[in-house]
Amino acid sequence: MGNNRDIQLDALRAIAVTMVLYSHFFAAGGSSFWGHIGVRLFFVLSGFLITRLLLEARSAAEFETGNALRAFYIRRALRIFPPYFAVLGFVWVFDLEQARPSLLWHALYLSNFWYALRNDWTPWVLCHFWSLSIEEQFYVAWPLIVLLVPRRRFEPICVGIILLSLAYRFYWPVTATPALARDLLPPASMDALASGALLACWRSRGAALPQWMRLGWPAFAAAFLMIEWFVPAPPDPTLEWARWLLLQVLPLVPLMAIVAACSSGLGGTLGKLAELPPLLALGRISYGVYLYHPILLSLAVKSQPWIPLNVSEQGPGRLLVASAATIVVASISWVVFERPLNRLKRHFPYVARTHAAPARAGHAGWVARAPGRSPDGPAPSLDLQRTDARP
Repeated sequence: MGNNRDIQLDALRAIAVTMVLYSHFFAAGGSSFWGHIGVRLFFVLSGFLITRLLLEARSAAEFETGNALRAFYIRRALRIFPPYFAVLGFVWVFDLEQARPSLLWHALYLSNFWYALRNDWTPWVLCHFWSLSIEEQFYVAWPLIVLLVPRRRFEPICVGIILLSLAYRFYWPVTATPALARDLLPPASMDALASGALLACWRSRGAALPQWMRLGWPAFAAAFLMIEWFVPAPPDPTLEWARWLLLQVLPLVPLMAIVAACSSGLGGTLGKLAELPPLLALGRISYGVYLYHPILLSLAVKSQPWIPLNVSEQGPGRLLVASAATIVVASISWVVFERPLNRLKRHFPYVARTHAAPARAGHAGWVARAPGRSPDGPAPSLDLQRTDARP
C-alpha cells in the first residue's frame, strides 16, 4: 500500500475539501463551521508536512542550507503557482464577477488583506484565496526558521507562535468586533500552522504525543460541538466574543490528534476507510478542487437556464452539479497540468542525491501504535514527491 501515513493524510485532505464544498454549495448562507474546520485542518496538515520535509532534510549528513532553501521555494512554486495563476488569468480574461480590480492583490498573495481591509467578500469568486495567501505568507519566513534556528529552540518557537496566535484572540479592539479582519489577519491562523509544525518537531525527535492530548481530544471536540450546536450567538458583544474565542481554540487539539494518528497509520476499520480509493483520489486532487470550486459555481449559476437542477441557490442541486463539475475539472487539471509539473520537482531534491544520507529517525512511540503496524511505515525519503503539495 506504500507509505500509509501519507496515504491516510490524503484521506484527511479529501475530508477537509468536502467540508469546504458542503459549506459553499449546500449550507445556508454559503458558510458553515464545517467549512471553517476544513480550512483549519488544511492548515495543520500543511504546517506538519512542510516542516517534516524540512526537518528530514536538515537531518541528512550532507545537508546544505542554501540548497534546501532553494529546493523548497522552487518545489513550492512548481506545485502552487501554475494552477493558481491559471485561475487568475481565467478570471481576468472573462472578468468573472467583476474581479479585475482586485487581481493584483490576489497575484501578490494578499487576498486576506484585501477582504479584511474592506470587510466584504467582494469579489466572492476569489474569496477562498484568503487561506492560500495565509499559507504563502507563513512560508516566506518559515523555512528560514526551520533550517537556520538551533534545533533546541525550534520547539519553543512553535509553542510561542501558537501562544501569540491565541493571545491575538484576546485583543479586544480587533477580535471583539465580528468583522472579517479577526479571521483573516495572519495571527488568526498561525496557531493551526504552528500546531502542525509542532507535531513534525515532536515526530523528528521521537517524542510521544502528550498523553493529555491523546486522551483528551474527544473532550475538546465534544465541547466545541456542544457550543456550536446548542449555544446560539448571543447579542451581547462580550459573550459573542467569548463564544467565538472558544470555537477558534477548542478544535486545535482534536485536529492535531487526528493528523498525528493518520500520519502514523490508523489500523482496523478506520484505517481501511481512510484508504478507500475514491477518498484517496479526491485527496490527491484536493488543491485543484479547492482552487477551482467557486469558479465552477459561478459558471454553473450562469448556465442555470440549461441545467435542470436548481444551482442558483444553496442546496442539493448546487452541491451535486457544482461539486461534480469541480471534481471533473480538478481531475483533468491534475492529469494534464499539475502532475507533469510536479514531476519536475525530482530535479530539485532537498539534499543533493550524490551526497544524501538517510534522515536520522527515532519515531517509536510518537503515538500509540496500531496492532501489527509500524508507527511510521517505511523510512522517509528526502525527495518526497507528494508531501510538500499543499494539503
